[in-house]
Amino acid sequence: MSAVALQMVCVAGLLGLAVLAIVLSRSKISTAVIYGATLAVSAIALIGSIRWLVGGTANATDLTLPIGLPWLGAHFRLDALAAFFLIVVNLGGSVASLYGLGYGRHDPAPHRVLPFFPAFLAGMNLVVLADDAFSYLLCWEFMSLASWALVMAHHRETGNARAGYVYLVMASFGTLALLLAFGLLAGPAGDYGFAAIRAAQHTPYAAALALILMLIGAGSKAGLVPLHVWLPLAHPAAPSHVSALMSGVMTKVAIYGFIRVIFDLLGQPAWPASVIVLFVGGITAVMGILYAMMEKDLKRLLAYSTIENVGIIFVSLGLALAFQANGLGLAAALAFTAALFHILNHSLFKSLLFFGAGAVLTSTGERNMDKLGGLIHRMPLTSFVFLVGCVAISALPPFNGFVSEWLIFQAVLQSPQLPQWALKIMVPAVGAMLALAAALAAACFVKAFGVTFLGRPRSPEAETAQEVDRYSLSAMFILAALCLLAGILPGPVIDALSPVTSAILGSRMPVQANEPWLTIVPIAESRSSYNGLLVMVFITVSASLAVYFIHRFASHALRRAPAWGCGFSDPTPAAQYSSGSFAQPIRRVFGTLMFRARDHVEMPAPGDIRPARLRIELHDLIWEEMYEPLAGAIGFSADRLNRLQFLTIRRYLSLVFATLVTLLLVLAIWS
Repeated sequence: MSAVALQMVCVAGLLGLAVLAIVLSRSKISTAVIYGATLAVSAIALIGSIRWLVGGTANATDLTLPIGLPWLGAHFRLDALAAFFLIVVNLGGSVASLYGLGYGRHDPAPHRVLPFFPAFLAGMNLVVLADDAFSYLLCWEFMSLASWALVMAHHRETGNARAGYVYLVMASFGTLALLLAFGLLAGPAGDYGFAAIRAAQHTPYAAALALILMLIGAGSKAGLVPLHVWLPLAHPAAPSHVSALMSGVMTKVAIYGFIRVIFDLLGQPAWPASVIVLFVGGITAVMGILYAMMEKDLKRLLAYSTIENVGIIFVSLGLALAFQANGLGLAAALAFTAALFHILNHSLFKSLLFFGAGAVLTSTGERNMDKLGGLIHRMPLTSFVFLVGCVAISALPPFNGFVSEWLIFQAVLQSPQLPQWALKIMVPAVGAMLALAAALAAACFVKAFGVTFLGRPRSPEAETAQEVDRYSLSAMFILAALCLLAGILPGPVIDALSPVTSAILGSRMPVQANEPWLTIVPIAESRSSYNGLLVMVFITVSASLAVYFIHRFASHALRRAPAWGCGFSDPTPAAQYSSGSFAQPIRRVFGTLMFRARDHVEMPAPGDIRPARLRIELHDLIWEEMYEPLAGAIGFSADRLNRLQFLTIRRYLSLVFATLVTLLLVLAIWS
C-alpha cells in the first residue's frame, strides 16, 4: 500500500468513527470507544507520516478518486510538505484523544462532541492531502463545519452561541477569499489541479493579488490581526482538548495552505511580497501578546498567545520570501526551517497549556485566574507540566521554544545581505518587535502560572481542587517530554525538516548530524552555534550546586514567619496580586494607545466601611472600530433589503425587467 493510500485509509477510519459515535451517542462506553479508536487511527497515520518523511523517500505519491468535479476528480498527494503537516495534525490528534479518554468523562454532553471530534481530525488530514483546488476547498469547509460544531457543543453556556456565530462568519469570509485566490490562479483555462497551477505562468499582478487573498483566507483561520477576533471567543467555548486542536493544529493547517500556495504553486516570489508578510506578522505578534497580557480568563489568554505565535511564524515566512527572492538560498532555508520548527513547537507547548487549563477547569470549574491560586499544592503534577509549557512558550532554554525563536533571530541577523533598502530597514524593525513580543510573552506566562498555581486559594473551588485523571496527566507528560527533547536535541529535528525545505526552496540548512556534541550550526560555526544538551547540563549542575551550598552553609535553624503583607495584617487572599494588578505596568505603558485603558477607583468616604473598588476599563479597538460598524452597516442594509420580500407582483416584474435592461447595457458597453 502506498503512503498516500495509507493516509486515506486512516481518514476513512476517522470518518467511520464519526458515524459510529452517532450510533453509540447515548452509550456509556462511547467515550472510551471513540477516543480510544481515534487514538489508534491517529497513531497509525502519525507513524506512516514520520516513516515517509525521515525514510529518505524522494518522490511524492498521488491518488485520484472518481469523485469531485466530473472532469477533474479528487486528487490527493503526499509530498514532504504534506508529510510534515500530517505529523503535526496526527501528533496533536493522538495526544488529544488520549487526553479525551479522561477529560471526556466529565463532559456533560458527550454526544455533542464525539461525532465531530474524529470528523474534525479527518477534515484536517484531507486539507493537507488535497491536490486540487476543488478538493482543498471542500475539505476546508468540512474542517470548518466540524470545528464549528465542536465550538457549539455546549451552546447553552453564556457566550458560546455568539462565539459560534462569529467563528462561522469569519470562516465563511475566509473561504470566500480562498475561492477567489484559487479562481485567480486557475485562470481562464479553469484547470484547478495543483500540478497545472504550479506549471502555469502567473503575472506579477496576479501573484500579488493571490498573496493578499491568501493572507485574508488562510490568515483569518490562522489568527492574523485584524482577522483574529474569532479565536478568543471560540477557543474558550470549545472543550479543552478541542481548544488544543484548534489552537495547536488547525491554525497550522491554515499556515500550510499559505505555504502551499505562496511558496509552492506561485513559484519564485517577488521581494515586495515579503514586506507585506513581515509587516502583518510583526503587528500580529505584538498585538497578540498584548491582548494576552490584559486577560484574566486562562483559556482566552492562551488563545491570544496563539495569535502572537502565528505572527512569529509569519515573520519567519516573510524572511524566507525575502531571502528566496534575492537568491540567498542558505538564509532562506534557515528562515523557512525556523518557521517549520516553530510550527511543530507551538503545536506541542500550546496543546500542553490548553490541556493544563482543561485540567484546572475540570478540577475547579473556573477559568478566571482571579478565582484560582494555590493549585500547586492540590494539583502538583498538573502544576509541573503547566510550568514546563510556560517555560517553553516563553522561549527559555533548554526547552523547544527557545531553539525555534533563536533560529528566527539568526535569520533576522542575515538581513544585511539583502540588497533592498526597504528590507534592510524593515527586517531589523520587525526583529525588535519580535524581541518585544518575546519579553512580553515571558511576563505573560509568569502571570499565568503565578496567579493560577501559586499563592493562596482565592475561592472555595480552588481550595478543594484535586488532581485530574491518569489519562489527562499522561497526555500532558508526553507533550512536556517532547518539549524537552526537541529543545535539547534540535539537530535531528532540523535534519528531519530538510526534505521539506529542499522540496520547497531547493536548498537546505547544513547537516546537523555532522556537528560534534549534538551542536546545531545555522549558517557556519564561526557565526553562531547552540548546544541544548550542554545548556541543560549547565542549568542542572548550577542549580544543584546552588541548592547544595544553600543547604550546606546556610543556617540550619528552621524559622517560620508570616509573609510580608505590605503593612497590612489582614490575611485575606484578596490581598494577593491579581491578574489585573500584575499587568498594570504593561497596561500603563501600552494600554492607553492599544486599549484605551482606564483605571476607575471607587473610594468610599471616610467612615464608610465599604471596601474600595478598582475597576479596569479596556476596549478592543479592532472590534469596536472595524467589526461593529461593519456589522451595523450590514444590519442596516439587510433591514432595507427586507422590504423586497413584500413587493406586489407588478413591482417584482418591474424589478426583473429593470435588472435585465441593466445587464444588457453592461454587456453592450463591455463588448
